[in-house]
Amino acid sequence: MVDARQRERKRIRLPKVRYFDYGFLGMVFMLLGFGLVMLYSSSAYTAALHYGSPTYFLKKQAMMAMLGLFAMFVMARFPYRSWLKLDKMAYVGTLILCVLVLFIGYSAKGQARWIPIGGIRFQPSELAKPAITVAIASWIYKKRDKLLYVEHLVFGLGITVIMAFPILLNNLSTAAIVVGIGFGMMLVATRRKLELFGLSGVLIFLAAIGTKLKGGYRSSRIANWRHPELASDDQGYQILQGLYAIGSGGPFGKGLGSSAQKLGKIPEVQNDMIFTVIVEELGVFGAVCVVIMFMVLLWRMMFIANHAKDMFGSFLVIGIMIHVSLQIILNIAVASNAIPNTGVTLPFISYGGTSLIILLAEMGIVLSVSRDIPLDQTEL
Repeated sequence: MVDARQRERKRIRLPKVRYFDYGFLGMVFMLLGFGLVMLYSSSAYTAALHYGSPTYFLKKQAMMAMLGLFAMFVMARFPYRSWLKLDKMAYVGTLILCVLVLFIGYSAKGQARWIPIGGIRFQPSELAKPAITVAIASWIYKKRDKLLYVEHLVFGLGITVIMAFPILLNNLSTAAIVVGIGFGMMLVATRRKLELFGLSGVLIFLAAIGTKLKGGYRSSRIANWRHPELASDDQGYQILQGLYAIGSGGPFGKGLGSSAQKLGKIPEVQNDMIFTVIVEELGVFGAVCVVIMFMVLLWRMMFIANHAKDMFGSFLVIGIMIHVSLQIILNIAVASNAIPNTGVTLPFISYGGTSLIILLAEMGIVLSVSRDIPLDQTEL
């Protein structure tokens, strides 16, 4: 009788219940929706003036958002552990694209950063961020017993620098983010932190010397940052107008759509300077709300990383979390003139098709990791 009951239970298969972080997904949609609203508010004047339609940038960004959401849901269904087998392919393929763009890339403002594919300009350097995340997470998982040896730290930094080098030639800020992702992941993984800081310090010193010797637009950006009022080009003007926007916002702003600085005064305001419009229109209160939304998103990522089924999933999420954190910090720091202009976009909010698609695909990887978290470990 007992055996019959056991056989009956085995015959009746209950549907498998899996954890899914709806709080994280909801915050992604909230930031994406807010970003589209602020993009339209900041870009409508420029779009109408130069393209004959106030919704020009909004339509393009909405199309990229749809592609990004599709990529996110595909990545959410894709088993994240499969990246253990695809890590080398992702790394080498991305590296080839980053080198290729130097020779056949579309050039803007003297920097070849895009490869035209159909009617879309694709930026391979954005792909380097998830590629280095996958590569370092896979390396940490496979070599987790050898991270106490300095030579393995050198190897980890080496594959990070190799990925960043071709990007560095045309895009210092993205190269810095790629290095920051690799360094941050290794810092979490190893107990040899002093040695890692020492090795990284040498790399930073060499990069600083290279930047100084090369000079050019990077040196001018530093000069404009220190004395924007003396700059004769658009960069100094952009910095000053952005500061005027922030200063005029007050506690609660002028109201959505009421920015004066976006009316042709801040060049390309819909890109990396969009945070200044947020502060001008929504005030300090709006800026704090945006920061809180980002903090909630990062908190959910931290929760998923802490409860991931295995070390590989945990470090995938940690790498993505470092990427998002660096972009938030760098963008807001540039908008407030705390650091020189880097051209880094504000995640989910700034205009940029490749950046948005890659970012949403990364959110899908985070969701894929969350789906394998045991239900009994999800209590807060």
